[in-house]
Amino acid sequence: MIQTDLDHVAEVTGGAVHGDGALTLDSVVIDSREVRPGALFAALVGDHVDGHEFASAAVEGGATAVLAARVLDVPCVVVDDVTVAMAALARDNLSRTSASVIAVTGSQGKTSVKDLLAHILQVVGPTVAPPGSLNNELGVPLTVLRADAATRFLVVEMGARGVGHIADLCQVAPPTVGIVLNVGSAHVGEFGSAGAIAPAKGELVEALTADGVAVFNADDSQVSAMASRTSARVLTFGTSGDVSLGPVRVDGLGQPHFTPSHAGDTFEVHLPQIGEHHAVNAAAAAAAAIAEGVELRLIAGRLETAAAVSPMRMERHVRDDGLVVVNDAYNANPESMAASLRAVAAMGSGGPIAVLGEMLELGDAARVALIEVGRLAAELGFARVVAVGPGAAAIAEGAGDVGETVSDVEAAVDLLSASLGADDVVLVKASRSGRLERVAYALLSR
Repeated sequence: MIQTDLDHVAEVTGGAVHGDGALTLDSVVIDSREVRPGALFAALVGDHVDGHEFASAAVEGGATAVLAARVLDVPCVVVDDVTVAMAALARDNLSRTSASVIAVTGSQGKTSVKDLLAHILQVVGPTVAPPGSLNNELGVPLTVLRADAATRFLVVEMGARGVGHIADLCQVAPPTVGIVLNVGSAHVGEFGSAGAIAPAKGELVEALTADGVAVFNADDSQVSAMASRTSARVLTFGTSGDVSLGPVRVDGLGQPHFTPSHAGDTFEVHLPQIGEHHAVNAAAAAAAAIAEGVELRLIAGRLETAAAVSPMRMERHVRDDGLVVVNDAYNANPESMAASLRAVAAMGSGGPIAVLGEMLELGDAARVALIEVGRLAAELGFARVVAVGPGAAAIAEGAGDVGETVSDVEAAVDLLSASLGADDVVLVKASRSGRLERVAYALLSR
């Protein structure tokens, strides 16, 4: 964040200063445990926690002041809505930088592409990207507020739970380059229908100006159709397109080898991440980097060293006795479930094991989607498919003879601990609320 003071924060947010308006700030945090000198603590009110109750502790811990919705006994700027004020402050901060904003959206793959792109760009110039999946009305402003005068590239992940959400995020971080990865069924329950998802994702490229670049997945017809919704230059990626993958081969570790090409240049790449689908993610990141003027030769070299960095996304762990656990428990939707199952099946194990939880936000389509996941696991040769919790029972139903259901995480650990051995490979995956990473950690510790 570019240094500012309380008076300027009040001017930008329409708030009122209570205390010394000349106090200077150089960061914004929403967790009182993360404060340091120069920080502005944003006192958010959630379903279970009111940040105002931690304001005094935040200042005692080193925060300079608080962004609040009511007057406090510490230096503060009082605003009508703290979340809205954070967005305004982020817009102002971005306007004082010369950063190029690269925004990525899609039903799946956003975080992986964001991480790959940041890994490529950071050797070209100072790059800011969010850790994990900070992609909503809080995450995007927090990411933008990390940019400073030296920032050359700002990589922003944008998620949506309904029409208009991405358009709002683009007001906070107007994109220079917009990447649309795919249109899948994630959050269909919140959107109301699958037909509403593509219009929402396309809001990203509608926000581009004529001198921007829209990066589209050439293999997704709903994404390709968005070309008519933007005045920006279009650059495509995929098995065909401006940045094409070439043949993709997966090795014994499940890692993809491919030959991306662009404008007559072709390079061989081994991406050290699990899953053939990451080759497509890499092509998307490559296309966005090319849009920013980076040469394919440099991009290919950086992809060779682009290990996964965000937690619980196809993390491969090996227990001392040789048991392999793939922790992909950060989130799940039908498309990402299928990609993870195929990735682990390709690792060459003689009958891997899947420990799967429910997929949320699918509405009326949930039961059919769960059955299809179980059926796919059986078809791919999984020896066991363990569905964790009653919400995931339909997965075991779809898996047929290899399917079984347990009540909770503890039951899954007890069931598997007694039978797993050195030659087994276990995939653990579910929606975030299931916290199935506990299964992975428990199996590895035993």
